[in-house]
Amino acid sequence: MRSPVRAWAKALAAAVTAATLSTSLLTGSAHAAPPGSPGEDGTWTVEPVGGGHRVTLHLNKPLPVRDAVPELAADGRSLGPAEESPDGMTLTVVTPDPSVATASSVDVAWNGEVPEAAAAAAGKAAPTPADPPAKTHGRPAPAPVDPAAPGPYAVTHDEYDLGDTAITLEGLGGRQAEIRAKVYLPEGARGRRPLVVFLHGRHSACYDPTAWTTSNTQWPCPAGQRPIASYQGYDGPADVLAGHGYVVVSVSADGVNAADNPYSEDRGALARGEVVMRHLDLLADADEGVGDAKLVSLFKGRLDMSDVGLMGHSRGGEGVVKAALMNAGRARPYGIRAVLPLAPTDFARATLPGTPMAVILPYCDGDVSNQQGQHFYDDSRYAVDGDPAFRSSLMVMGADHNFFNTEWTPGVAHAPASDDWSNRNDPVCGGAAPSRLTAAEQYAVGTAYIAGFFRLVQGGEQGLLPLFDGSGGTPASAGRALVHAVAQAPAGKRLDVASFASLAPSARVSGSAAAVVCAGMLDRSPQSRLPSCASTLTTAQAPSWTPATYANNVASTPVLRFSWSDPTGTVTVPLDTPDQNVSRYDALTFRAARDETATGDVDLAVEIVDRRGASRTVKVSEVGDALTAFPGASSPLPKTWLRTVRVPLSSLTGVKPQQISEIRISGASRKGAVYLADLAFTATAAGEVSTDRLPQVSVEGATVGEGDGPGTATMTVRLSEKSATPVTVQIQTIATGAAPVIASAAQEVVIPAGSLEASFRVPVNGDTAVASAPQSYQVVASVPVNATIGGGFARLVVVDDDAS
Repeated sequence: MRSPVRAWAKALAAAVTAATLSTSLLTGSAHAAPPGSPGEDGTWTVEPVGGGHRVTLHLNKPLPVRDAVPELAADGRSLGPAEESPDGMTLTVVTPDPSVATASSVDVAWNGEVPEAAAAAAGKAAPTPADPPAKTHGRPAPAPVDPAAPGPYAVTHDEYDLGDTAITLEGLGGRQAEIRAKVYLPEGARGRRPLVVFLHGRHSACYDPTAWTTSNTQWPCPAGQRPIASYQGYDGPADVLAGHGYVVVSVSADGVNAADNPYSEDRGALARGEVVMRHLDLLADADEGVGDAKLVSLFKGRLDMSDVGLMGHSRGGEGVVKAALMNAGRARPYGIRAVLPLAPTDFARATLPGTPMAVILPYCDGDVSNQQGQHFYDDSRYAVDGDPAFRSSLMVMGADHNFFNTEWTPGVAHAPASDDWSNRNDPVCGGAAPSRLTAAEQYAVGTAYIAGFFRLVQGGEQGLLPLFDGSGGTPASAGRALVHAVAQAPAGKRLDVASFASLAPSARVSGSAAAVVCAGMLDRSPQSRLPSCASTLTTAQAPSWTPATYANNVASTPVLRFSWSDPTGTVTVPLDTPDQNVSRYDALTFRAARDETATGDVDLAVEIVDRRGASRTVKVSEVGDALTAFPGASSPLPKTWLRTVRVPLSSLTGVKPQQISEIRISGASRKGAVYLADLAFTATAAGEVSTDRLPQVSVEGATVGEGDGPGTATMTVRLSEKSATPVTVQIQTIATGAAPVIASAAQEVVIPAGSLEASFRVPVNGDTAVASAPQSYQVVASVPVNATIGGGFARLVVVDDDAS
C-alpha cells in the first residue's frame, strides 16, 4: 500500500517550507531581531510568522556531515531539530517561543547542546567526577568461544556495481542512488550459506583527492570528486564471519547520505530500508540464477535467504531496523533472524519485537552523543507478550562513533576522516585519556561483538552468549576494552516479577523510603501523568530518556525511582503462588542506575525470601558495579545508563528455589536513590525469531480547512490486518512551516481488538488572515504495542479558507 506520507510529501514539496517545531509553549509579545545579526556560526534572523517566529541561521561554512540531527539554539537553549537547506548552508526552525525575538545569540546545536558551550564547560570542569571511583570486581571470565577467532574457510573479496543511479528511492522523493557492494565469500563452503548484510551510516558522500576536501550536497559526485567508499570499512567483522561460513555483503548508501536531510520525511530511514531490501531482492534473484551476470556468478546456489542478519552503523542502524519492518510487511518475507544497530540513531522510536537484536553504544560517541539507539532496546522489551526473541544492549567504554569503520578513521581511511569526539583534553574520552581506546582497539571490539552476535544467533554458538546476556563474559580479542551488557531473555526463558513500568498493587513500600514510577525527562511528557525521571541531566546524558527527534513528547522508558533516607527503606514485590517455583532459572536479574540526585556511596540489598521465611541477602556492590557512577565531569558525560544486576540462584544457600515468595529491595547505604527496571528470574538462552505475524500500523494523511478559530482535524491510524488484542500507538504532531496548528503534547491512540482503525484529533488554530500557500503538519506514529510500524509518517494539510 502506498504510504500517504510520501504522497503528501510530493504534493507539497513546492508549497511547504519545512521546519521542526520546538516543544516549548510560551506566550508573550512578539519582537523581531534585526536582520543580519552576526553570530558565532553565521548570520541569523528572526521573523514573526503565523504561530510564532521563524529562526534562520545562514552558516559561515557548510554544516558538518553527522548522523545526529542539527538543531538551532537561542541563547544556548536548543529550540529543537532544524530543517537543513539542500546546500547545507542554512538551518531553519519555527517556534512559538516569543523569547527568540530578543535572543542575543543563535548557534548550531547537536543533541541538545551547543558544542562551544559544552567544550567550555568541559574545560572548566574538574578532571575527575565528585563521586567515588567505581568499585572493580576483577576481570570478567573469558567467554568459552572467542568470536573474532579465524574460521576454517579462506575468504574471497569481490564487488558488484550497478551504477550511481541504479535505484530510485521513494524515501528521497524519487531521487536516485547507487547499487554497489563489497562481497565476502567463504571459499569451499558447500550449500546455501547464511547471509549477513552491512549498511554504513551518514558520512560525506564525495571527496576531492587533490584538495583533500569532502562534499555532501550532490549525487552523483561533482566532476573531479570521487565517492567515499564507506561500505568498504568493515573488513574485520566481515572476514571473520566469512571465515566461519557466512556470506557477507556490505552495501553503499552515499546517494542517500547526499539527500536525506533536505529531501526525506524521516532523515533517510525509509530510503536506507529501501536500499537494503533492493539488495536482498537482487541477491535472492542471483541465488536462483536470475538477473545481473556478475551477481549470478557470485551467488547462484550459495545463499540461504531464510537465514539473514542485518548490521547497520549509525543512521544505517535505523535503516536496517526499517528494512526488517518493511520485510515483515511483505507477503513473502525473507528470513531476517538477527539485527544489530551499531551506534544507531532512532529518530522515530520504532519497535522491533520478535527479532533477536543487539544494540551497541559507544560511551565516547561524539556524534550521536545522546545514544538514542538505547530506545530500540527499551521500547521493544514489552511491545508484545510472549516475545521469544533475545535482545541485548552493550555500552563500549572508551569508544567513539567513527572508528568501527576504517573508512571513517584518520590514518587508514582513503578519504578525509576524523575522530568525532571533539574535546581532545577530556579526561575520559580525549585522545590521551587512559580509558580511551585507540582506533585499532576499538575496531577489534567492533569485530568481536559484530561477528559474535551473528554467530550466536544465526550460528547457534551458545558459548558466545556470556558476551551479550549481562553475565560478564569477555572475549580475549577485545583486549583491555570494558563492555557492559544488559539483556532481556526470551519470554519462555524468564519470569517477569516486576517490570517497574508500573507499581503493582501487591507491591509494598515500607520504612523510610519512597517509590514512584517515572518516565522521560525535563517534563516533556505531561500526557503520561508520570513525573520525569530526569530534570538535572542533559538530553545527552540519559540514553533511555533522551527525546526522539520525531517523538520528543512521547513518554520513554518508565522505571521505578526508589529512594531511602536510612536502611529501613524497602520495596517488597511478592510472587504469585503459581510463579514461586523458580528452580528452572539461572539468576535473579534487574537493571539499576544511580539516581541523578545521588551522591557518595550508594548500595542496595536484595533479599530473596521463601515461603518458610528463610532468606538470603546480597548487596548489589558484591555482584557488580551497576550503582557506581560512570566516568565524566560535564555533559555529555557522565551517562546515566541502567546496568545489569545479576544474582545467581546457585549463590542463594539456605533458600528453597521451589518456594520463593517475595523479593525485597532495600537501602544498603545510609541513604540513596536509584532507578530500577526489569526485575525477573532468567535462564540462559539466545532465543529465536517469532513466527507470529504482527499487524502493521500506519497513520493516514488528511486535508482540512483552516477555519476562523480554534478547531480540530480528525485523522486515522490503520492496521494492515485485525489484531486479537488491542493495539496502542503513540502519535506526535510536529508543526512545519507557519502551520496554523496548536502545538500539542503527544497522545496515545488505541485500536480495539478486532478493529482495523481508530481516529484521533489534532487541534487547529484557524484565523481570518489570507495565507499564501497551504501549510502542513507532520504526524508521526511511534512505540506501538501488539503491532509494528508500517507507514509511520503522514501529513496534515491545513488549507487556507480566507478569501483574498
